[in-house]
Amino acid sequence: MSTITTINPYTQEELKTYNLISDADLKQKLNLADKQFQIWKTTEIKDRSSLMSRVAELLIERKESYANLMTDEMGKPITQGIAEIEKCAWVCDFYAKNAEDFLADQLIETDAEESFISYDPLGVILAIMPWNYPFWQVMRFAAPTLMAGNTALLKHASSTTQCALEIEKLFEDAGFPEGCFQTLLVSHDQIETIIGNDIVKAVSLTGSEGAGRKIAEIAGKNLKKVVLELGGNNACIVLKDADLDEHIDTMAWARMQNAGQSCIAAKRFIVVEDIYDEFLTKFKAKVESYVVGNPMEDKTEVATMASVSLAEEVEQQVKKSLDKGAKVVYGNKREDALYHPTILENVTAEMPVFKEEVFGPVAAIIKVKDEDEAYETASNSRFGLGSMVFTKNTDKAKKRIGEIADGAFFINELVKSDPRLPFGGTKASGYGRELSKEGIMEFVNVKTVYSSK
Repeated sequence: MSTITTINPYTQEELKTYNLISDADLKQKLNLADKQFQIWKTTEIKDRSSLMSRVAELLIERKESYANLMTDEMGKPITQGIAEIEKCAWVCDFYAKNAEDFLADQLIETDAEESFISYDPLGVILAIMPWNYPFWQVMRFAAPTLMAGNTALLKHASSTTQCALEIEKLFEDAGFPEGCFQTLLVSHDQIETIIGNDIVKAVSLTGSEGAGRKIAEIAGKNLKKVVLELGGNNACIVLKDADLDEHIDTMAWARMQNAGQSCIAAKRFIVVEDIYDEFLTKFKAKVESYVVGNPMEDKTEVATMASVSLAEEVEQQVKKSLDKGAKVVYGNKREDALYHPTILENVTAEMPVFKEEVFGPVAAIIKVKDEDEAYETASNSRFGLGSMVFTKNTDKAKKRIGEIADGAFFINELVKSDPRLPFGGTKASGYGRELSKEGIMEFVNVKTVYSSK
């Protein structure tokens, strides 16, 4: 039987080995999810809400232990892990309080005696989730999906297997019926079998562009709905009137949080030449100030990446960019899985650090002549997840929202997810939306009901 072995990326210590489930066990779990769906879909929303509120309570009660687990499995600094769990509790509370309003029948005036839109759950939904935010990525899928009346299956990243099992236990401990939420320890080959099974009605994937293309192909072949939240190389536009003293901390953290392992991190800093030198001086000073090291220490701000191979991949992207003329301003040092915060300038459009997603703590700085060139450069991307603009003239920035075809446009703030707002991208960053009312609507049947005398 195939196995998974998890490794602490900071210490390189082997943590635990797990057996993947057999095809027979997988079939049983699929049948259980389907059987439970027939019951769960008829459960009153107020009862679902009560259980989801209990999940939020347990998350807060267990936040230190869950944060420690994330630190062990993927190297997240302990304080950032605690913040992640607190955000998970927020999304559970949000849907517990708002799902009933979101899912209420919508009356429509027509020639009928009565006509309305009903929002019915689809059935069993498969989630394929990444390691970089091992609780948050799952909970922002699970909360709206379960509240809509669906049941959920999770295929998590193998490196965060214990996180995946703890999430399943979390729902069980909160009182969710058996089969509502199940973690599947399966191989990549088994994923295609799962998606092809008639029991599974839709798929949600957060991951790389390559993984998204593969899952979209399988789902399309089986006529299954799919939501894809893929990579990004978000632009951070710094205009000449930006208040650097006010926002430089935000700009730097937009790149370096979670060791740069975030799809919505600021990866390309597009800076107007009038303010370029001042920006680079202050940005470098802020990055130099970060405490780098042991993720278990509260003072640590930037820690190890999730594996040696991931750090090596970032190292190669930087090397290829340097070969094309980029210049190191700061950093460019790797120790096993620890890749130190790095700043590059003289970055041009043909370099990997401009055109690819660099999933690590590397800031690519691009100097442009003026505001028009800044927006044009920001739009020069295959990706479309989010952009941020720093300027004192917010009214003018709002008039240029349509010039960048991303899923998010943040002014004087880093791009971030919020349960109250839709989250997702365009182009190679995927399609569909998570969070807010739009997120809960992704996995429901929008049904027309028409009644005449």
